[in-house]
Amino acid sequence: MSESVITPETADGTEAEAEALAGRTYVVAADVNVRSGPGSSYRKVGRLSAGARVTIQCQKPGETVTGPTGTSKLWDRIGSGRYISDTYVRTGSDGYVAPRC
Repeated sequence: MSESVITPETADGTEAEAEALAGRTYVVAADVNVRSGPGSSYRKVGRLSAGARVTIQCQKPGETVTGPTGTSKLWDRIGSGRYISDTYVRTGSDGYVAPRC
C-alpha cells in the first residue's frame, strides 16, 4: 500500500491536513529580516540567518520581493506576527506550500 501525500492542491480542508501541511520545516536561503506583516514596510521584529529552519504556518500575498530564490508576492507566517518573504525560503515551489492565512 502506498503512502498518501498531502499537498495544498489535494488537501480537502480538514484541520488534520492543515496541521500536516503547516508542520514541515524549510531552510532559510539567506539572512532575512522578520517583519510584523507581509511587507518590508512592516516593523522589523527579528532576523534569521541563512541555514536556519522555519515552519511555515500559513502563507499570504503581500509586497512583491526579489530574493535569493526568485521574485514573489508570497509571504510566510512563521509565528504570530512574524513574516518573511517566501523568496528567502527554500520551499521547492513557486506557489503555496502551506494553507493560506
